[in-house]
Amino acid sequence: MELDQLERNTSVEEAKTKDKTKPYLTALIGWSLEAIEAASRMNRPFVVVGPPDFESYAKKHDLQFVGWDFSKLNESSDNLYKQLEALGVELAVPLYEECVEWAGALNARFRQDPRIFNRSWLLRDKGMMKRKAQIAGIKVGVFEEARTKDDVKRFLERVNQALLKLDGDHFDPIHVKPLDKAGSVGHLAIDTVDDIDQLEDVDFPLLMESHLDGQEFSCEAFVHKGKVQFLNITEYIRLGYSNFVPASPSLQEKRPLIEKAVQQLVDAFEIEYGVIHPEYFIMPDGTLHFGEVAARVPGGHIFDLIERAYGFSAYEAQILCSDPNTTQEEINEFFPSADDFKGYAGCLMVHPEIDYVEDLNIPEELEQHPYFEKHDMFTPPQGKVAERVGFGNHYGTIFMFGKDSDEMTDLLKLYEQYNFYR
Repeated sequence: MELDQLERNTSVEEAKTKDKTKPYLTALIGWSLEAIEAASRMNRPFVVVGPPDFESYAKKHDLQFVGWDFSKLNESSDNLYKQLEALGVELAVPLYEECVEWAGALNARFRQDPRIFNRSWLLRDKGMMKRKAQIAGIKVGVFEEARTKDDVKRFLERVNQALLKLDGDHFDPIHVKPLDKAGSVGHLAIDTVDDIDQLEDVDFPLLMESHLDGQEFSCEAFVHKGKVQFLNITEYIRLGYSNFVPASPSLQEKRPLIEKAVQQLVDAFEIEYGVIHPEYFIMPDGTLHFGEVAARVPGGHIFDLIERAYGFSAYEAQILCSDPNTTQEEINEFFPSADDFKGYAGCLMVHPEIDYVEDLNIPEELEQHPYFEKHDMFTPPQGKVAERVGFGNHYGTIFMFGKDSDEMTDLLKLYEQYNFYR
């Protein structure tokens, strides 16, 4: 063999070896210090794909980082995939709502399965989500999409006609919400024609749905290879303000029904990997109605509450379940059984009820209560209270932990009424 031929063959072999040994990187799509810490604890090589404003922090802490503006979708969007592929990324994990379809697009390319991207859109478009659930035989309320105020007025009237309302009767409310926003952002309850004037042209198109008069709760389902590997049930005391983990015995009694419903949702939506956060209503007759589902870290500090109650990191669980290469043995070793919890972990998210605050007041009896653990409330530097968007940007959270769900419920209800800011 000639020397130049030998060199050429050696170069080819080196290239093949390099490809085989390229690091298997996980891309954390979004920004979450808890997820970054989880990946570090797992000794999992990762790269953070986040808003460019976080780049200086990433450099300071030696984090591999790719800056990206998730709000822009254009002909250069393919550059993100090319950058990550060159680094050796093979898995994308979404951390918040606006990143779900980006992670779906990336994983579709990494795994050469375009349906992954389609499924990510299903988890982002509330209208499509409801239609898919209905096609699969999952119970949902009456819903339509609206493009004008006239559409909303017609829907409000038709729903109440179906409820056999008479002239002069108070209408049952309908709910309107953006098709692609997280949680309660942009959510309005409308029960009069005059309420429709709150809507502006920029709010359309939107989803309209009938009111479900039942107990609302959420689930956090960790899914691997299309099967729910661990299911937490979060009990809402007041949606957006207080909740605890796991649910009280009265709600846990419905666990077999809830487990069946969540697996039906996973099957219908063809969800293979990761975490989902569906919300349901238990109706007065004991049946379940599906509300909506997200495929990212839930709000309400639920991941933190899961760790406090069950002792495992939900951020680690999300990364583990998102990876097709995770073995069933690793899954079995990681998760406890659903009834193996240490106690009830709850939180109260506090937002001032006034426009301007001068002082923060934490009552001594709360701090001395055996269930009280900590709080992170603060007084706004300028005193001016920012407008609350959805259930976000609260001014701090009170964390609690105890052995009795009734005591937890009473405590959360009590301090929901307390004026911490004056």
